[in-house]
Amino acid sequence: MSIELRELYQEVILDHNRHPRNRGKLEEATGYAEGHNPLCGDNIQVYLHTNGGLVEAVSFEGSGCAISTASASMMTEAVKGKTLEQVEAMFKEFQSMVTETGHAEEHPELGDLEVLGGVREYPVRIKCATLPWHTLKAALVGEADKVSTE
Repeated sequence: MSIELRELYQEVILDHNRHPRNRGKLEEATGYAEGHNPLCGDNIQVYLHTNGGLVEAVSFEGSGCAISTASASMMTEAVKGKTLEQVEAMFKEFQSMVTETGHAEEHPELGDLEVLGGVREYPVRIKCATLPWHTLKAALVGEADKVSTE
């Protein structure tokens, strides 16, 4: 990856950390889950409203590092308006992108989320990027236990 592209990716992550999208409690939530990364101290709550197999609204609250917050912000933008099947496919693609070495560099189906692919180079940061996704998945299936990256 070029230095210019890496710097652009860092700027996108910093922007979503400084100005997270869809932050706050969703009052009409039909799903909710909490997640925690004990290694980093990230805590997140994901709220979503689904209707007829479609994610109509999604938001998050919590505190975390820049990668966790940016991942949550970008995730909420990406899954809003998607079907549950599309969200599941995005979850799998995102998980694959950030964990598998030798994985293809381009993921156009993930849009801006592709900028988080660089965490693959820093294994300790992978949990920061994936915590919002695991928490979203728990909210979708109504899992009551707190999600943990451990």
